[in-house]
Amino acid sequence: MQEPRVYVVDDDQGMLDSTVWLLESVGLQALPFTSGQAFLDACDGDLPACVLLDVRMPGMGGLSVQEALRARGIDLPVIFVSGHADVPIVVRAFKAGACDFIEKPYNDQLLLDSVQDALGRARHAGPLEAVQARIDSLTPRERDVLLPLVQGYTNREIAEQLEVSVKTVDLYRSRVMKRMQAEHLPALVGMAIACGLVQPLNLR
Repeated sequence: MQEPRVYVVDDDQGMLDSTVWLLESVGLQALPFTSGQAFLDACDGDLPACVLLDVRMPGMGGLSVQEALRARGIDLPVIFVSGHADVPIVVRAFKAGACDFIEKPYNDQLLLDSVQDALGRARHAGPLEAVQARIDSLTPRERDVLLPLVQGYTNREIAEQLEVSVKTVDLYRSRVMKRMQAEHLPALVGMAIACGLVQPLNLR
């Protein structure tokens, strides 16, 4: 199992150094970058990791870096840090899938808790390609059940939509969970969001 890493992207060298020192003091592997482009050039989306990303940087700002990651199909948990957190920026960050937004100067323990939470998500998500391959392996009928299932519909509602019995939906549901290697429904929903099958804001 690869050691999880924390990419730290901040154009303020002093803040970058202190953040890396903090993360390494608790045994985390921290990789520093002073620009968004340098981070994107070095980023490996197949390894368990999260990103600490400054919102305002010369050249490529944090939100643009986040968009570039998504365009490349890299689904790493992103924690934004900013000394200038206005509401529209925070809203944009969360709508684009950020898992946290922390204002500078930040509390050390708050930052470490947020990083540990993000790395927990990264470990359980698994490589995106593997999840997508599982989705691609589903039969058409299994996919018919998967979509309303992750959107929050009950088995009875899915049965009515597909004009089949609830028992049939139960059967397909258990097959979908097994083939997707999902231990519970929230894990399945996370996979569907990660692969772009559903948008988090469009769930019931």
